[in-house]
Amino acid sequence: MKFLDQCKIYVRSGNGGAGAVAFRREKFIEFGGPDGGDGGRGGDVWVVAQKDLNTLIDFRYQQHFKARSGTGGMGQNRSGPKGEDIEIKVPVGTQIMDEENEEVLYDMTEVGQRVCLCKGGDGGFGNAHYKTSTNRSPRQHGVGWPGEERWIWLRLKLIADAGLVGLPNAGKSTFLAASSRAKPKIADYPFTTLAPQLGVVGIDDREFVLADIPGLIEGAHEGAGLGDRFLGHVERCGVLLHLIDATSDDVATDYEIIRNELAEYGHGLDEKPSIVALNKIDALTMEDIAVQRMLLEEASGGDVRLVSGATGKGVIDILREIAAAVDADREARDTTKKPLSEPALP
Repeated sequence: MKFLDQCKIYVRSGNGGAGAVAFRREKFIEFGGPDGGDGGRGGDVWVVAQKDLNTLIDFRYQQHFKARSGTGGMGQNRSGPKGEDIEIKVPVGTQIMDEENEEVLYDMTEVGQRVCLCKGGDGGFGNAHYKTSTNRSPRQHGVGWPGEERWIWLRLKLIADAGLVGLPNAGKSTFLAASSRAKPKIADYPFTTLAPQLGVVGIDDREFVLADIPGLIEGAHEGAGLGDRFLGHVERCGVLLHLIDATSDDVATDYEIIRNELAEYGHGLDEKPSIVALNKIDALTMEDIAVQRMLLEEASGGDVRLVSGATGKGVIDILREIAAAVDADREARDTTKKPLSEPALP
């Protein structure tokens, strides 16, 4: 399945049905009064967060969504039926943006969360509504109110517990494959991963979701290599695992490039708990590993873990450390979590 994390769609609610102009006509009733019913209300447009979706690819083939209009009123004071609502199903983690793709209108973070994007137009009154003491046979009726319409952007930000960051060819996909059942493409060249990948990691009877995003390059926060969109997929992560290629000529510079991109992107990415690991240690001698580790510890100002995604060395220890950080993040979220409320439409 192809991955799509951003798209623009058009939504329109249904028009209200017109009220009826009708009069009561029965045997032995000479002057039956007006009995035209009201028109039905137009259908609404709803967005629903669905559990089993993880991409916006369906919106590549359909970008227009229109609810049905209400049915007109009928005689004998019968109101027209309401127009049928439509539901637009999106993955959990989808943000609904305004037409300029700048303001977040809604954030779909919970399974089953529903928001109304456009309300259907009200139905028009039938002529029975306009009867007065001086106008016993009105022919006036309402035509119904038009529905609402708007263009919106859908932007998907994956919901994962932990995220992998690093330069291209740092071994992130290999680590994801070694720690989960995910089957990402693995090759010995940069930019092998072109779309974010998710994997479920099981360790010590616990599970968490690990996200692998394509490698970042300098200027990613400004959109270079689509980096700004890729960084959005780790915004919701509780902890970041920063992988550094041990075979690099300058591990300190590699570390600083990624840390600078996280800081420039904002949204608190540089403030998240992070674990720094020297990857691909199977390709170096013990002396070279010690030198690279020392240089990286000086640059990061903290401990550096040693790992090899290819051989599995050090993977279990890092996963346990990530799991502990994820548990701490979940506890913090539970204590500050507030009930969901639907904000007003702008």
